[in-house]
Amino acid sequence: MQVDAVVLDIDGVLVDVADSYRRAIIESVEQVCDKTIDRDAVQSFKDAGGFNNDWELTDAAALYVLARREGLKMNVETFTDRVAEGGGGLDAAKEVVGDLPRVAQARVRDQWDTDRLRETFQALYLGEDLYRELEGGAPPLSAPGYIHDEPTLVDSETIADLTDRFDVAVLTGRPAAEAEIALERVGLDVPEDHRFTMDDWEEGKPHPRALVELAERFDAERVAFAGDTLDDVRTARNADDEDATRVYYGIGVLTGGLTGDEGRRKYTEIGADAVIEDVNDLVELLE
Repeated sequence: MQVDAVVLDIDGVLVDVADSYRRAIIESVEQVCDKTIDRDAVQSFKDAGGFNNDWELTDAAALYVLARREGLKMNVETFTDRVAEGGGGLDAAKEVVGDLPRVAQARVRDQWDTDRLRETFQALYLGEDLYRELEGGAPPLSAPGYIHDEPTLVDSETIADLTDRFDVAVLTGRPAAEAEIALERVGLDVPEDHRFTMDDWEEGKPHPRALVELAERFDAERVAFAGDTLDDVRTARNADDEDATRVYYGIGVLTGGLTGDEGRRKYTEIGADAVIEDVNDLVELLE
């Protein structure tokens, strides 16, 4: 695969977030709603699309748990299928909850505390010290910080090879400060104008704007985007549709929530140009 530039997601590609972000989703919902979803359900929300922002996925998971409590007769697979049919994301989740009677919907809204969910999520993920530093206040609970439980997935040799041969950028749903922590951990030095984080754009994946803009900044003709979710591949497909002057390749990486033969099948079905076991396989894939 011949390319001029490589764009990398962070979570599930450069660092393993199974015991950090995804754990924070599950435990935040448990803390606030007294019931939660499991890891497979988190992946179902991811597959539905529109949940590049884990705060919004947490909100949607809490909405589902509360709606079930008020009588919604759907398992999580049916719920997330409906979310996908509605275009994905939190707005689609709200629409599905509209199946409840109005009185039940009102009870769900009254219990759905998105501010508390976010504060809890950040406290669990960051831990006390980083919470005070980045959020600017006292955390609502004491936690060591799951951010410290993010093993690196990329080898230093891979970083050296990619940065030597290609222009390299990062496109992530992390806030900028948390992206910086992850990049420092893996040893990838990316200038600010070669990054798109949660703080840099409103649309989020799979909207193509960020990927197209990165390609423009590099003046690249052929761009590879490697990510660990279906929305990452959709982002590349959408960029390829929108920007007729360039070629965009979507590469699925099997070190996030999508793994094994099932993950490979899902990536292939939505049009991935390649599926790799981990990010280090880019060295041989790309020319």
